[in-house]
Amino acid sequence: MSDDLSCTYLIVGGGIAGITCAETLAVLRPDANDRILLVTESSLVKAVTNVVPLGKLLTRFDVEERTASEWASTNVSVLQDRLKSIASADRYVQTAGGKRIKYRYLCLCTGARPNIIDKAHGSRHVIGIRDTESVEELQKRISTANRLVVVGNGGIASELVYEMGGMEEIHWVIKDAYISSTFVDSGAATFFQERLSAQNTGAGDGKQIYRRMRYTEQANDPASSEQGKRGGAALGPDWHRAFDIGKATQNQKNVKIHPSVEVASVVERSEDHKFRLDVHLTNGTEIECDFVVSATGVVPSAGWPCDRPFKLGPDGGLFVDWHMETTVEDVYAAGDVCYAGWEHAPHWFQMRLWTQARQMGAMAARSMAAKRAGEQIYQDFCFEMFNHVTTLFGYQVVLLGRYNGQGLNDKYEVLLRMTPGLEYIKFVLVDGKLQGALLVGETGLEETCENLILNQLDVSPYGDDLLDPNIDIEDYFD
Repeated sequence: MSDDLSCTYLIVGGGIAGITCAETLAVLRPDANDRILLVTESSLVKAVTNVVPLGKLLTRFDVEERTASEWASTNVSVLQDRLKSIASADRYVQTAGGKRIKYRYLCLCTGARPNIIDKAHGSRHVIGIRDTESVEELQKRISTANRLVVVGNGGIASELVYEMGGMEEIHWVIKDAYISSTFVDSGAATFFQERLSAQNTGAGDGKQIYRRMRYTEQANDPASSEQGKRGGAALGPDWHRAFDIGKATQNQKNVKIHPSVEVASVVERSEDHKFRLDVHLTNGTEIECDFVVSATGVVPSAGWPCDRPFKLGPDGGLFVDWHMETTVEDVYAAGDVCYAGWEHAPHWFQMRLWTQARQMGAMAARSMAAKRAGEQIYQDFCFEMFNHVTTLFGYQVVLLGRYNGQGLNDKYEVLLRMTPGLEYIKFVLVDGKLQGALLVGETGLEETCENLILNQLDVSPYGDDLLDPNIDIEDYFD
């Protein structure tokens, strides 16, 4: 067949996991005979840049959008197409564009799709936020809107509410008792809410200028021939700085938070009403708005036919061992599409974040390269402890270990230090040993907390002095 292609390593997905996997393989297997092929639905890919280590494991990095053709290198080729089916016994995949690609090792990095609320009649005015294309759709809607409802309580919803200006009203609907509960506790949520309240009065900080290169999707996209089938990669950190998601230059806004409720229904109104939708909440509240933004999590995107069925995790992700290999031989998976099926280290757990997508993509590449070379490898040290850096409400947020007491059955104590408008620090301890930390602001404690969690040093002799602002604990434990 003229449409037949072949490669040693086939990677499907142009997000952080897929790009990291391809780049790592290019370093580990520079042999020109080991061809690396990346298949991506979008003409844009997400490349990790400006990696800054904050500790042994913790890194802060940027994600840049690049055109696939610009990103491709001498030993990594790119095909813009969509995966249609997998024939693992014969080691080939079929694409939507009619290509048949033979492979030796396959890594699936197809990410996840937005778990959009669909409460019937008004669904065409419900926008799911997950990738660059969906944010661009949001920008178009904002230009003619005055009131909107944001549903969700994770990082994207939090930053959307914080960054968006020029609206008559923003209604934030969250199923939890406090904002940003995906990442923080109620104390930190109160700390963040003060920043949001300051914005409501026009006292908030201005939006920082975004100085990275911007790219746009190519119009001649062969993978998008089927309506609704195309999907871009996840947004990544600091996504909001790339977009003007407000109508006014000032930051003042009117945000109304609706805690402990969910959306019951969305009803489209007739043309003669001022607002397009009527959103009904489970507590009986009705909100009139122009459209709804759904930032309510993701579902692993793993729906292609395969001659050998994949084992799935309880969340629908592809079950992988610590090598990132699925239950189908020589088929690997990394990032949001997979479920971490191995026995986890005491201070690590899976969370679908760009940090773990990068770590898993690199681990999958190492595993495939080692198998090709017949070598033994060990699991990467980054899986010893959960670690993530993000930005919420203008603050740097560092999450380490069991930062919210996850899995500790409420048998832990908490040490807190909070300086309004500056920092919020929480230590989670069990029997005098640090199990997790939440650091908001420029605390400088990242490496110290890493050491204390990994070494499990007993800090009980220091008591409450551990977070005394007059004592530099870095000097004791670094």
